[in-house]
Amino acid sequence: MSDAHLTARSLESLLGDWRSAAPGYQSLADRVRLLVLDGRIPIGTRLPAERDLAGRLELSRTTVTAAYRQLREGGFLDSVRGSGSVARLPGPTLALPLAGGEGMLDFTKAALPAAASLPAAARAAAEELPHFLPDSGYDPVGLPHLRQAIADRYTERGLPTSADQVLVTVGAQQAIALIARTFLTRGDRALVEMPTYPHATEALKLAGARLLPITVTPPEDAPHALGAEDDGWDVAAAEQAIRRANPALAYLIPDFHNPTGASMSPATRERLLAAAAAHGTIVVGDETTAELDIDRVGEYLPLAASAHRKAGDAPVLLIGSASKSLWGGLRIGWIRAERPLIQRLLSAKPSTDLGTPMLEQLVVARMLPQSREIVEERRLQLRAGRETVRRLAAEIFPDWRIPSLHGGLAAWVGIGAPVSSALALAARNHGLLIAAGPRFGLDGAFERFLRVPITYTEEETVRAFAALRGAWAVASSEPVPYFEAAALPNVV
Repeated sequence: MSDAHLTARSLESLLGDWRSAAPGYQSLADRVRLLVLDGRIPIGTRLPAERDLAGRLELSRTTVTAAYRQLREGGFLDSVRGSGSVARLPGPTLALPLAGGEGMLDFTKAALPAAASLPAAARAAAEELPHFLPDSGYDPVGLPHLRQAIADRYTERGLPTSADQVLVTVGAQQAIALIARTFLTRGDRALVEMPTYPHATEALKLAGARLLPITVTPPEDAPHALGAEDDGWDVAAAEQAIRRANPALAYLIPDFHNPTGASMSPATRERLLAAAAAHGTIVVGDETTAELDIDRVGEYLPLAASAHRKAGDAPVLLIGSASKSLWGGLRIGWIRAERPLIQRLLSAKPSTDLGTPMLEQLVVARMLPQSREIVEERRLQLRAGRETVRRLAAEIFPDWRIPSLHGGLAAWVGIGAPVSSALALAARNHGLLIAAGPRFGLDGAFERFLRVPITYTEEETVRAFAALRGAWAVASSEPVPYFEAAALPNVV
């Protein structure tokens, strides 16, 4: 069971505007249930005592007791002696069936299908595998020719790199967690963008970090390259946060930011790196979406390729992944950093795994030299997905705001009302799993936003918008109906 404990104050922040036309206990139970289903209250978290929550929310204790009782009866809370009320999910169901008998459509994953060249690469890798079978198969650092292929791709993109500056990991998520455990100690501050990729903040918090948020807003339509003033980052606030709080680490997504789609301008990159260097802050650049360009204007080098970087500057570690550009089933990621940092990471890596899967490394090593062709294939797929989302939103939800989107995997849609959580929960009753805006924030923020992937086929996207249309009528005007257990998918 988790050691996490929600205080009454923290739960109040997560609840947001929870009151509805339903009785108070019902409204409270509905919102807590939603937070559990959406992952914002992790399974195993201890909820505040009834008396404390009643005082914080200015409710009678009877109301809170009735809400907790309903949650227990529905399987969303357990009463554990000595631990109070602990969040759980009703036992296990993989998906809710649709009326037609089909499975749920999962829009929590902004991910593309496999690149066209993957089957041939997999067959060739399988034929190559016997050459490696005499060895033990435990490979903590990554195959030499794969690390060289990754290094060559960085060099092509404007950042000279050698193979010994690359450490291969089991996906980008392991890379984030490994960096957090290696370079953070409990109580350190970590600068993060808000909104951001939720599993990254989870990894930072597990390492004991205290999060220091800076704002990123969706980009406005602009036919030209963006300047530091209009790229979505409040760079002055970020510089001030670094100066005042002296964070040990900054986790940034500079290219096609998840979820807003914004790209950090060269000027903003220079200013943030300079601020980090002045205060000894380690910069982690998550570049897993960096090459998923549709029609971005201007030249965007890897974050560590700043023209003004010099010896003694704060280190920059870059995270890459095969999963976003090649296929999510290829759990291969990597870290690009200076050699001493790679050595520190390599020393810490055995605590999580003793090697990266060999066959998957061979597949990725065969596909990386085809990166230019694969990037062009992805460009066409993402452009088609973007236009489908724009068209359907304009037809069905003309008041929704679709931001400028020049690449990446999803649109950060402004839905005009603080009902994102209710909409996501109601959508489950219409066969759609989708992540509510607050899944990407802290303390219940971003209820006016919804992340809509642009990676699905036109048929699937039409189906998703039909579900959202049915859910909107409920979420925007009525209490969300209760249903039995649902899947709790991870956000990708």
